[in-house]
Amino acid sequence: MDISLGDASAPFTISEIENSLVLKVEWGFPISRRYEEIMTLLSKHCEILPFFKKVKFIFEQNIRPHSVQSGLKPLSGISNIISIASGKGGVGKSTIAANLCLALSQQGAKVGILDADIYGPSQPIMLGLEGEKPISEDGKIIQPLENHGIKVMSIGFLIKNTQPMVWRGPMVTSALNQLLTSTKWGDLDYLLIDMPPGTGDIQLTISQKVPVSGAIIVTTPQKVSVADARKGIEMFKKVNVPILGVIENMSTYFCGSCGHEEAIFGPSGGKILSNEYNVPLLASLPLDKSISEQSDLGTPSVLAGLGGDISDYYFDAALAASCVLASEKRSYSDVFPEIIVEN
Repeated sequence: MDISLGDASAPFTISEIENSLVLKVEWGFPISRRYEEIMTLLSKHCEILPFFKKVKFIFEQNIRPHSVQSGLKPLSGISNIISIASGKGGVGKSTIAANLCLALSQQGAKVGILDADIYGPSQPIMLGLEGEKPISEDGKIIQPLENHGIKVMSIGFLIKNTQPMVWRGPMVTSALNQLLTSTKWGDLDYLLIDMPPGTGDIQLTISQKVPVSGAIIVTTPQKVSVADARKGIEMFKKVNVPILGVIENMSTYFCGSCGHEEAIFGPSGGKILSNEYNVPLLASLPLDKSISEQSDLGTPSVLAGLGGDISDYYFDAALAASCVLASEKRSYSDVFPEIIVEN
């Protein structure tokens, strides 16, 4: 039997031990932050069973790997790679990627992030690792840096802050592939890739050669942003990467003086994309100065405002995206061995 949560479901078993009902649920997505809420809800439903003295809940998280593009193999130890992409720069993609990572981690998942935005790496600053350098004991395998419970790798760790990346496409894709495959990630439930903005050769190469389980598209409400986000969706569709959903950033602005809410960038472009491609609108994030202030300090909103209004947007988006991914086709590379036939 399953417990449904949106489009995802969680299998559960029921047993009886000494006149107690034992309900064991296996969650395929990180949801520990809502355990108490779920237990309260389930307890009310179990009250109609008078023949049990009490109800005991056992919750387990088992995040499975999901399918990647045809012809590619999942990376060892990494269950799911999720691309965070936008067709246009300046829409807040990197801020959202950092907060989604932290939200997944805070809910019990093992998470890493690869900052693939070669020309403008932001994650070292946002995740409080500015000026830090990764180490390599053998000169080949790099140890990712860790902070706030997540593993982080970025080209920003390997260059000076003022050094421009005047690289052509092939050099960029080669560097990104090396960062991805030469980093000792260990076991991860999710590796998020903060993609470079746009839909050019670099982005296409990444989407074709990196084994991705799903993509999240970030846009702002304006028509010009939606037009470019649409190109990003089409790019992932061409390589059969599922779109887990759309996040609309800077959806509305709340006046700091009177609290008036206004859609200063126009009607919801995220909802337009969601309806057009029949994918979830994972979140509509407000324009709030605290988001950028907290990111600049290296403590993004999920950490700085744990339990606050802004952080809740990211927690809900992370849960929604992971639920969608949990409903996608499974990868059984972790179950069945590779079979090689030799003549």
